[in-house]
Parts: sequence; structure tokens; C-alpha cells
Amino acid sequence: MLSRVAASFYWLSRYIERSDGILRMLKINYNSSQDAVREFTWEPVIRIYSGVDEELMRTLNNDSRSVLTYMVSDKTNPNSIMNMITLARENARSVQEHITRDLWQCLNEYYHTVKDPGLISKLQTDDPITGLDILIKQIMLYYGTAEVTMERGQGRSFMNIGKYLERSIQAIDILDVKFGSANDNPDLLTDTTYWKHLLQSIGAYELYLKTYRDGIEAQNVMELIILNTDFPRSVIYSVNNIHRYYERLKNESNLSSYRDIAFQIGKLQSYIQYSSAQSIRQVGLHQFLTQIKKDLFAIGVSLNEHYFANS
Repeated sequence: MLSRVAASFYWLSRYIERSDGILRMLKINYNSSQDAVREFTWEPVIRIYSGVDEELMRTLNNDSRSVLTYMVSDKTNPNSIMNMITLARENARSVQEHITRDLWQCLNEYYHTVKDPGLISKLQTDDPITGLDILIKQIMLYYGTAEVTMERGQGRSFMNIGKYLERSIQAIDILDVKFGSANDNPDLLTDTTYWKHLLQSIGAYELYLKTYRDGIEAQNVMELIILNTDFPRSVIYSVNNIHRYYERLKNESNLSSYRDIAFQIGKLQSYIQYSSAQSIRQVGLHQFLTQIKKDLFAIGVSLNEHYFANS
């Protein structure tokens, strides 16, 4: 497969996955802002997806509708949903002959839905949850269509590597920011509502209740999101799937490149698999997450060097 084509599949999937994570986080946090007893802040969400910019925080003024508009439709925000789907669509257009017509139509529909003035109106003056749900359903339609229509070849492997790499990085960022805030404000460590909203924002709440019977505790939340192999958004689940789909790229023409990256993925996979909640606490959660994120970025750099360098 041409490096240009491989790179387009990879980045198409990363942009879609990032937009999915942003939308789910926005939906839960908007609900939280309406129900919050104590003062609610959007700073953790902005920090995860846009970095902390004091001028930006002053401009948004912690106003929920301003934050939603900035995160969904503001063209000056590199991580807005509008920019994510535009970049995804551009990558899909460059490989249009390699994807199914149904998948291209899904992306087009998602793109035009984000640009619909009616959606912007819902975010600014009407019911934001309705608008966010419309966009989330577009992504679910995209994932379903990709699953049932895409050929099981190299293109799909690059798509899934991109998806799970992005998903694992997001899970790490969310955990790091949320636990960092809790460390700065120790009362949050025992605030079940705080951890419930975190679990809901990544679709882990129902699984948590089925897995742990003693109520919501911070350490169990950490264990679920990092180490639970049955949770499709956990770090280990994502890394296992990066390994799974990367193995499908092995062939006689790329053995040297394959072995280098396979070693990186296998080393990271083993590091997480042979960790426990106790060993993570001993190392320090922030240090543990920082190391995993560093390794994931290194895998991304290696993919670029070995597979996308001529794209």
C-alpha cells in the first residue's frame, strides 16, 4: 500500500476517534454543569483537548454554551469538531477509491450536520444535549458502516491502529487531568459524583457497577480504565488491539520495519499487562501514565517514519 494511502487511513480514523471522545466528554460535562451543587469548571475539559490558555479561559468565562460552541464549531480551535471532521473528510477524499461509498456518505453526512446552522442554534440558544446526541449518532453510524462494509485489508488495519492509538492517548489524558485535579483538591478523591461523571464521559459507568460492588472509589476507577481487558476504552484493550491490527501488516517486504515497531508495541503491552493497581500506586499514577503516553507517541513516530514517510 502507498504510504500516502496508509497515512490517510490512519489519520482519518484518529480524527474521527478524537471527535467522538470530545463529544462524549462535552455531553456529560454539560449535564454535570446543570446539576452541580458546587461551582462547576470547564477547565479540565479545555486542558485535555485544547491545553490551558489563560486568555482563552477568560474569553470563555466558564460559560457552558460558549465552551460548547468553541469545542464544536469554532474554526480557530484546532480540536473543534468542525475542524476534526473537515480533516477526516479530506483524508477520506484522498483515498476515496479505497473506501466504500457508504462510508464516504457517512462522512459527508457528518460533515454537513456539523455545519448545519440549526445545530449551532441548538448549542447556543436551544437544547445542547439534543445537538450533541445528533453528532454522537453520526459517529456511531460511521463506526457501524466501517465495520460492516470495509474490506479486511491493510487499509482497515491502519484505520484501527489509528483509532486505538488515539483512544488510548485520550484515556490517559483524561485520567491524568482528573486525578491531577483530585490531588490538588483532596475532597474530590471521595466525591462519588466526580468519579461517576468521569466514568460516564468514557462510557464506563455501567461496566464499573457490574465489576465493583463496593461503590465508586478512585482507585477502582483507575484500575478499570487502565487494566480492564473487557472495557473497550481501557488503555490495555486499546494497546492489545494496536498489537492485533499491526500484526496483520507483516509481510516479507517490510520485515525490518515491522520488527522494530512490533518490539515497541509488545514492550508497551507487556508493561501494562504486568502492572497492577498496587504497582501503579507505587510508581505514581502520573509517572506511569506519562511513560505509557511517551511510548504511544514513540509508536506513532515510528509508524510515520517506516510507513508514512513518503506521504
